[in-house]
Amino acid sequence: MKKRTTAIAAALSVLACGSPFLTGCSFSFRGNTVFQNALEKQNASDFLGAISDYSKAIEIDPNYVDAYVNRGVAKSDLGDNSGAIFDYNKAIEINPKYVLAYYNRGIAKANLQDYSGAISDFNKAIEIDPEYVDAYVNRGLAKINSGDNSGAIYDYDKALKINPKYALAYNNRGYAKYNLEENLDAIADYSNAIEINPKYLLAYYNRGIAKGNLQDYSGAKSDYSKVIEIDPNYVDAYVNRGVAKSNLGDNSGAIYDYNKVIEINPKYVLAYNNLGIEKSNLKDYYGAISDYNKAIEINPNYVDAYYNRAISKGDLKDYSGAINDYNKSIELNPRYVNAYINRGLIKDEQLQDPYGAISDYNKALEIDPKYALSYYNRGIVKSKIGDNLGAISDYSKAIEINPNYLDAYINLGVEKNKVGEMKGACFNWTKASGLGDEDATKWVKEYCQ
Repeated sequence: MKKRTTAIAAALSVLACGSPFLTGCSFSFRGNTVFQNALEKQNASDFLGAISDYSKAIEIDPNYVDAYVNRGVAKSDLGDNSGAIFDYNKAIEINPKYVLAYYNRGIAKANLQDYSGAISDFNKAIEIDPEYVDAYVNRGLAKINSGDNSGAIYDYDKALKINPKYALAYNNRGYAKYNLEENLDAIADYSNAIEINPKYLLAYYNRGIAKGNLQDYSGAKSDYSKVIEIDPNYVDAYVNRGVAKSNLGDNSGAIYDYNKVIEINPKYVLAYNNLGIEKSNLKDYYGAISDYNKAIEINPNYVDAYYNRAISKGDLKDYSGAINDYNKSIELNPRYVNAYINRGLIKDEQLQDPYGAISDYNKALEIDPKYALSYYNRGIVKSKIGDNLGAISDYSKAIEINPNYLDAYINLGVEKNKVGEMKGACFNWTKASGLGDEDATKWVKEYCQ
C-alpha cells in the first residue's frame, strides 16, 4: 500500500489589471493677451513658460480666477500637485461656486493619494453641476482607491446615465467589478467599452485578465494579442499572454512572449522568473536556473525567484542548494508557507531529517492553519517515525479542510489498517475509490468484502 507525497510547484506571475485613468484637469479659455499667451505655451507643453505668464496675469489682476485655475493645471502637469492645490484654493476663495476649481483640486488630491479629500472635492463639483460626468468618473476612481468598489460602481452608473457612450466609464466600472470578483460582469463592461472604441487598448488588456480569472485562457490570449496589435511594445500584454499560453500547455509559445518582453525591456525581472518556470516545465532545469539567477541579479530581494530556483535545484538533486534557496525565501518572507512545505519535503525525503520536516510543517500551519497540504505532509512524516495516531489526526484534519482530498483518504486508510481499525481503513479507501482511485478500488475488493 503506497503512500503519496506532495510538493508545491512554481506558480507563474500574472500582472494585475491596468489601472483606470483619471480624466484630465480642465482649462479655462477666457482671458486677456497675457492669459492667451500662457494658454498657447501650455498647449505646447511649455509648462514653465505658461506658469510665468499666468503669474503675470495674476499680478495684473490678483482676482483673475481663471489664471489661478490654469496655473494650477500647469503645476500639476509638472508634478507639483501641492502647488496646484494652492492655486485651486485661491480660485475657490475668489469664487466659491467655481466648479472647475473643485474638480481640478480633486484630481490633484487624488494624485497625492488623498482620496478622501478628492472625493469631497468631486462631491462639491457634482453639487454645483449634477451633470458633470467627469466628476462622477473621477470620484468613482477615488472610491476604488479607497476600497469602496460598490460606491465606485454607483458613480459609473451615474456617468453612463448622463453619457451612455462613455467608454472610460465602462472600463472603470469593469475594473471595480473585477475587484469585487464579478468577472463576467466586468467582461461585459470591457466589451461595451471596446464596442464604443475598438482601439481601446486598456479595455482589451483588462478583459484578458478577467477571462484568465475564469480560466478562459484562449479568450485571454486573444485579447492580449489585440493589445499587442495596437501597441507592439506593451510588455505587460506579452507577460500575461505568456501566462495564458502556459495555461494552454504552449510552453514554447510562452517562452517566445517572455523573450519578447526581455527584448523590449532587458531589466523586466518578472519575465525572467516566468521564463524560468517555462523552461523548468520543459525539464530544462539548468536554463531555468540561469533565468532565476538573472531575476535575482536584477532584484536581489525577489523572493519568488529564490523559491522557484530552489525547485529547479531540487529537480537536479542539488538538495543543499535547494535548501539554501528556500532559506533565503523564508528570510525575505517569513510567512512564505510553500517554502516551508517544500523545505520540509526535502528534509524528510532527501536529508532523512523527519523532525526538521515536522518543524517546517508546524511553521506552515502556524501561518495558515487551514492549509490541508501541511497536515497531509506532516502526517506522512509522523507515520515514518511511528506516530500512527498523530498521522491519523493529521490526515483527518486535511480531509476536514478538503473533503475531496483523495490522497489523504488513501493514507488515512493505510494508517487505520496499521492500528487495526479495518473498518475505518475500508471506509476511507471506499471514499478514495469513489473519487476515482484504482488502488483504493482494488484494496476495497481485496480487504473489505
